[in-house]
Amino acid sequence: MKVTALLASRAARTHRRAWAAVFAALAFTSLLLGTLALALASAGLGHPRVARYAAAALVVTGDQNTRFTATPWGSEPRTAEAGLTERVRVPAAALGVVRRVPGVRAAVADEVFPAGRDGRAAVGRPWSAARLAPWALRDGRAPRRAQEVVAGGGARVGARTVLRVGGADTAYTVVGVAGGPRTAVYFTDGEARRLAGHPGSVDAIGVLARPGVATEELSARVRAALDAAGARSVGPRADGDAAGLSVLTGNGRGGAEFLDAGPARAGLLELLASVAATVVLIALLVVSSTVVQALRQRAGELGLLRAVGATPGQLRRAVGKEVGRVAAGAASVGAVGALPAYLALRGVLDARGALPAGLELPLPPWLWAAPLVTAGVTILVARFAAVLAGAGGAKLRPAEALREAAPGTPRKVTGLVLLLVGVSSAGTAALQSGAAAGNAAGAAAVTMVSACALLGPWIADGAMRVLGAPLRRYCGPAGQLAAANCRVAARRSGAALTPVVLVTAFVGVQLSAGATLTHAGATQAREALRAGLVVRADGGLPEGAVERIRGVPGVRAATGVVRGTVVLARRETGEPRLDRLPVLGVTPQRLTRTLDPGVREGSIRELLPGTVAVGADLARSLDVRPGGTVTLRFGDGAPARLRVVATYERSLALGDFLFSRDELLRHGALPDRERVLVTVAPGDVRAARAALAAVVPGVRVETSPAPVRVAAEDQALGEVVTVAAVSAIGGFTVIAVLSTLSLIGFGRRPELRLLRLAGAGRGQLRRMLRLEAAATALTGLAVGAAVASVPLLAFSLGVARTVPYLPVAPAALIVAVVAVTTGAGTLLPARAALRGRHPGRGAAGG
Repeated sequence: MKVTALLASRAARTHRRAWAAVFAALAFTSLLLGTLALALASAGLGHPRVARYAAAALVVTGDQNTRFTATPWGSEPRTAEAGLTERVRVPAAALGVVRRVPGVRAAVADEVFPAGRDGRAAVGRPWSAARLAPWALRDGRAPRRAQEVVAGGGARVGARTVLRVGGADTAYTVVGVAGGPRTAVYFTDGEARRLAGHPGSVDAIGVLARPGVATEELSARVRAALDAAGARSVGPRADGDAAGLSVLTGNGRGGAEFLDAGPARAGLLELLASVAATVVLIALLVVSSTVVQALRQRAGELGLLRAVGATPGQLRRAVGKEVGRVAAGAASVGAVGALPAYLALRGVLDARGALPAGLELPLPPWLWAAPLVTAGVTILVARFAAVLAGAGGAKLRPAEALREAAPGTPRKVTGLVLLLVGVSSAGTAALQSGAAAGNAAGAAAVTMVSACALLGPWIADGAMRVLGAPLRRYCGPAGQLAAANCRVAARRSGAALTPVVLVTAFVGVQLSAGATLTHAGATQAREALRAGLVVRADGGLPEGAVERIRGVPGVRAATGVVRGTVVLARRETGEPRLDRLPVLGVTPQRLTRTLDPGVREGSIRELLPGTVAVGADLARSLDVRPGGTVTLRFGDGAPARLRVVATYERSLALGDFLFSRDELLRHGALPDRERVLVTVAPGDVRAARAALAAVVPGVRVETSPAPVRVAAEDQALGEVVTVAAVSAIGGFTVIAVLSTLSLIGFGRRPELRLLRLAGAGRGQLRRMLRLEAAATALTGLAVGAAVASVPLLAFSLGVARTVPYLPVAPAALIVAVVAVTTGAGTLLPARAALRGRHPGRGAAGG
């Protein structure tokens, strides 16, 4: 033990520069893992904000989850679950059941519906539900008649206001001003029920407890009472999908108000877990490569220690202690920076509006210690890398340490196998869609990069065979030296290529995959839009608005468009899966004159309730054609078996399903989401705009409408997290490039001094190093681009039906970063060896 401790201590002091590169890689690993640990833990503790029901002990709601059970091959039945983002309501009869439960002081029915107030969006509710917050009167009194309301802050008692609900304008008198949101408008209970438009059900029931009654005890009583009464959520549900009522307590109460927050939290957890797994894999690859390179520069020293009697076990333990000391300090430094890095990520998410309204991501003080756990993981990664690196070096014989060993056949075979696995994974991406295709493409890229790391010496040798001739012919003595060095030290050149290939391939795949989908979707949206005007109104359009608009002189076509969600249940490799998809509901009359989906088969004119049009890619995946049927679930959980009337091309812009507008409105899509796209005759835009405003009072008529495009609910969140992860991992791999090249450069100093003794001038050696750096950068970029192109081509052709797309700016940035880091990593460590006149050189310098 004393021998290994002494060896580790002396070696750590002697090789400070070599370990500095390892320190930087490990510190960044700890920083990334600590940041992701904080993000994962905060998302795990996340919950919808409790605002509207803050004073309620518990809230009774409909079941906002849908479930699908399937039996994988040779396994037990498994159940997938997905959140529903459309309101699932509670039967009004449940109100009486809850009121009779012992310990309930009051049970208050709540209705929430969109309204328009003075040209702005507002929210209507019954005044009795204000006590659930609690929000009290600041001025005036409670409403007593149907035409009286209490308004949020900023209103004046006695004022008359026109409110639009369900497309109808009605004048009300403000009789009170309440605390709480300025957008809230409170009606009498009877008027709120009428305006909500779903008699026999309520949105939620808020429960106030009697003094001294514990929330847990009251929740159990209410749960038992509802079960005994057989109370279920309103509306049909799929077979095997339980539809009992939910009793929410604590932070769960916020789920009754912010329906999108729960599903968004689940998506965030899945995304962060995927990023964390990628970081760990890349960290292991980069750290192992850096440690191996650090020890490779000391092969002569290790051989000498073996010659004087050190055993392989002593050398392995000494290397492990060295790496452990470096890793402990680096992991601590990274852990300290994890909290500021996480706060910066949260700031970007908030600034971009990527988090859905109402999602709280707490960060309690006790969670600040999470980076200490990931610091331990970083140390374990370093020790594992040391074991891998030290296993070969410790067995070196003194004679073997004096020359560079040729890479073995097992390494080549393993690399080729991984390359084939990566290509196969890319082929899988071509057969998948959506997130599954993206995951397969990312896995293919990482696998192929790992293969290139193993095949690096052969890649470097092949590249030098190609580049060697022009270097020797056109670059003079410096080119001849560069070509000879790269050929002779193929293993060293391969190690230098690995991080360059990694940064090029990984960043290229991640940025290009998202950019390809965005570019293709935007292109399809522009091609689909035919309308020149859009009509909208807060609080919804009046009944028959589309028909009135079609009767305006100069209007050639008008289409009502409403957004919604559906859930598609299916099996993937035998596992149950539920996909929540954004969709559009449209009025089919003359649809292609306002919004052309690019119909491939069938007729979009047959799109009525009970039917659906399916995107061509999904139709191929589901093996359906016009005349077939599709089974899915609407946003409120109701199952449907729909007849397919058409398939269409532009699904990246318009979503995978097109429904009748009336169908979506029946299943929870809010009427105030409806827009009417209008196509008018050329030259009649101004007159048609004025006529539209007159025929449908209270609407906004906008020219140059934005292209219609559906987007996944967590798209903005995914874009921000992906860009942040790519930036961080890109920075990580840049450090790896600098570290690896710097270690190689430090190890080459004796070689450079020998070349100077042999007559090479400083200028010749600088040119030689520049040419080597250029060859490394060019080869790494070419191999990285080739590695990235395989999964990207499969992904883009399979999902977007187009070639991969990467904007010029990110592509130029990748090239510039690789060129700068490769040049810096090659030239800076060699400055000491090239400085000054070498003994015996006289005035020769180059």
